[in-house]
Amino acid sequence: MSAVDQAELQRIAQQVDLNRKRMESIEQQMKRLEQIRLEQMQTIETLSAIPSTGAKGAMIPLGAGVQIVADIPAEAGAVIDIGSRVQAEKPREEAITILQKRTEEVLGIMNKMKSEFDSIEETTISLANIFNNQIATLQADTTPVETEPIISQKTPEPVKTPRKKRKRGTELTLDD
Repeated sequence: MSAVDQAELQRIAQQVDLNRKRMESIEQQMKRLEQIRLEQMQTIETLSAIPSTGAKGAMIPLGAGVQIVADIPAEAGAVIDIGSRVQAEKPREEAITILQKRTEEVLGIMNKMKSEFDSIEETTISLANIFNNQIATLQADTTPVETEPIISQKTPEPVKTPRKKRKRGTELTLDD
């Protein structure tokens, strides 16, 4: 195999490896975005479930399986992050609208990432096929040249049969 062929094969193999790592990274990012999207959807459902007249004795989760019972007045809004870790109280309907926009943004990002993933996957498959074809071509070129001299130089070796050992000082038996 020439140095050019080896360098080309090595470059292709490295590119395939890099692409696979990028695909794994994109998959992980998409999983995190999906978790964010699901959390936003659950929050929208929860805010939508609060009656316009308010709620008495609502259980509000604090985390770690702990909830607090609270009364929600009819005019109460929701405190929502409006950017740069700044939070403001907004009417529930406005909070729902903000969350819906964020969910659409997350879906847009996820769609772009899916397109990028598909493109990288297609490129990787193409590079892997090129790599496999070049390996097959190299093996086809080298195999007949190398195997013919090896076959002609070999001489058949006699098949050795294991001999049974006799015990010292014993007479012949029927097995011998």
